[in-house]
Amino acid sequence: MKGRSRQKEILFKVLRYIRKYWFYLGVSVVMAACVVALTLYVPILTGDAVDLIVEKGLVDFEGILIILVKMGIAIALTAVAQWLMNVCNNRMTYGIVRDIRDEAFRKIEVLPLKYLDAHSYGEVVSRVIADVDQFADGLLMGFTQLFTGVVTIVGTLVIMLTIHIGITAVVVCITPVSFLVANFIAKKTYHMFKLQSETRGEQTALIDEMVGNQRVVQAFGYEENAMERFDEINGRLQKCSLQAIFFSSITNPATRFVNSLVYAGVGITGAFLAIRGGISVGQLSCLLTYANQYTKPFNEISGVITELQNALACAGRIFELIEEEAQIPDAQDAANLTKAEGNVTLEHVYFSYTPDKKLIEDFNLTVKPGQRVAIVGPTGCGKTTLINLLMRFYDVDRGSIQVEGKDIRQVTRKSLRTAFGMVLQETWLKSGTIKENIIMGKPDATEEEIIAAAKASHAHSFIKRLPEGYDTIIAEDGGNLSQGQKQLLCITRVMLCQPDMLILDEATSSIDTRTEIRIQNAFAKLMEGRTSFIVAHRLSTIQEADIILVMKDGNIIEQGNHDSLLAQGGFYAQLYNSQFAV
Repeated sequence: MKGRSRQKEILFKVLRYIRKYWFYLGVSVVMAACVVALTLYVPILTGDAVDLIVEKGLVDFEGILIILVKMGIAIALTAVAQWLMNVCNNRMTYGIVRDIRDEAFRKIEVLPLKYLDAHSYGEVVSRVIADVDQFADGLLMGFTQLFTGVVTIVGTLVIMLTIHIGITAVVVCITPVSFLVANFIAKKTYHMFKLQSETRGEQTALIDEMVGNQRVVQAFGYEENAMERFDEINGRLQKCSLQAIFFSSITNPATRFVNSLVYAGVGITGAFLAIRGGISVGQLSCLLTYANQYTKPFNEISGVITELQNALACAGRIFELIEEEAQIPDAQDAANLTKAEGNVTLEHVYFSYTPDKKLIEDFNLTVKPGQRVAIVGPTGCGKTTLINLLMRFYDVDRGSIQVEGKDIRQVTRKSLRTAFGMVLQETWLKSGTIKENIIMGKPDATEEEIIAAAKASHAHSFIKRLPEGYDTIIAEDGGNLSQGQKQLLCITRVMLCQPDMLILDEATSSIDTRTEIRIQNAFAKLMEGRTSFIVAHRLSTIQEADIILVMKDGNIIEQGNHDSLLAQGGFYAQLYNSQFAV
């Protein structure tokens, strides 16, 4: 029952999207009715034509000619109505798909980072791309065949009743067998298609992971392991796909068997009636044609039901993403942080990614304008977590972080993040030109400002050597640029924005020593008068910092400048000496 209620819930959600396209839906239904009416009218004309052929020499050719003209007009109108119905169905289907994809992408933009950290990127991509495509296929088939199928069944029954009630009763008695078959198959296939969709998402995630990290895969000889993982997932996908297709493929032969029973029942019953004079040969011809037309939609509808099971399974995964809880929105009275002088205070901050694993506990820190705060410590001590909290990528569990005396939860995220310029160890560049990547934070920057920022970051020289200079198009994540060149572009991006405060998380880790010294000098100029947070493993880069926070297990265990911490002979002195010991 849980599966059935879930399907109904998904179906109602789909109907809400359809509601926007009521005009196309209405036209499609009207055209479907026209198609069916005209299609059902042709057998009546055929029957009339047969009755005009009495025997050799007794044929009403003039009457037959009139009937043929009527048939030609009916067939032409059917084609036009069919075309209009398909146009409406296509516009409706792909309009709904566009709306769902838009909503899914908008949700990704506001999802909390903890969701994206817990789900592979490939799996998320699979929901937005592959699952929506599968959903579109099922929806289009449903619109195209379901309307005409239902109207055809009702229309043929009505016309058959006007010809002979007894024969129609035979048809109605045999019909429930088709519904029993379709219901049995529908129950089986939904869960199988759902499993198929989930496994396909898992496979997409693995492919994305392996392709995106192919250098590492080859460098460590991981190809065979990767192939084994892929084979295992691919095998499971083959198995669940075969099961889903097997049960869905039973539909057609099963309904065709029932259709043959209906046709045989009409033929035998009608033949006996025709012999006794109960109906004419033309009427029997009509009834046999209508019996065929009556049963044909059952094949189509059973196929549609199977596709709809697949579509609903895929739609369920899409709606799960769309309905994920978004990050906590900005407070209604949230203020804009127009100008940050650099006053930052952390009071009794507690935070952990998972409740059962404590990380930062009772963290306190006061930073004055213009101070350079370096954060050092062993891997996993909470350095990058502190940056995540400052940028409000995550919210604190307890306590508060204040900028200019305002709790950052009471200012808009956009204004808070605009106040910080951030350069991370992990570079990110989008597909586009070098210039488009640099001006990401300042779209209205002039050519002179861009070149000045590139010169300050020492990126100008290598950019000018590129084929098209600043207009050189690079692929996703930097294409063939070296890691150091990509990092220089990220630094240029910040140099251009001239933010109120800076966050540098191993910002020069991929740059050669000579260029690093130059960039450190450029950063020194940029940091003048600006509050700066510097995460560093190489302690030589933070010796000029005003405050050095030494973190361990989420707590500040030492605090001071370089000289005072060395004099203490504590944990910082051990870290420093371990890096410079001969």
